[in-house]
Amino acid sequence: MIGLALLPEHVCPLEKAHDRKSFDCGNEDLNRYLREQARQDAEKRVAAPFVLTQPGSPRVLGFYTLSASIIPVDELPPDLMKRLPRYGQLPVTLLGRLAVDRSVGGQGVGEFLLVDALRRSLEAAQQIAAMAVIVDAKDERAENFYRHFDFQPFQQTPLRLFLPMGQIAKLFA
Repeated sequence: MIGLALLPEHVCPLEKAHDRKSFDCGNEDLNRYLREQARQDAEKRVAAPFVLTQPGSPRVLGFYTLSASIIPVDELPPDLMKRLPRYGQLPVTLLGRLAVDRSVGGQGVGEFLLVDALRRSLEAAQQIAAMAVIVDAKDERAENFYRHFDFQPFQQTPLRLFLPMGQIAKLFA
């Protein structure tokens, strides 16, 4: 795709008018989620799907989902646990899915969508508390992607990663 524009205003909540059928990220589970489940999740308020499109085109080039979640405090590294209140569970934002259409692979779309998701999560955390953004990496490749952006593994579930909200705030300071 020539002239791909990666601007925050090109990311918006998923709507009926968005073309989800042509989306192909190479992972059938993620393709199926976008095509068949994402709008239902949005309507039932269990996930907030956001999509990247280009001006004048309804075609989805990438997407991610955000949800409120909680984590057991004892999953966090001991040095971080010491600095947090002694609650059994802590509020977080779950970045549930993130996928990029093959047609725009290698053009920075994944990184752009991650930054957009982190920005939205930080803004939401100013209204509804969340101490981190968490992700469940699907495989080693996904884990490496998130670790490149300083996400840290949980103690007991290594493919579950987190980035503290304080660290996210520094990215946008």
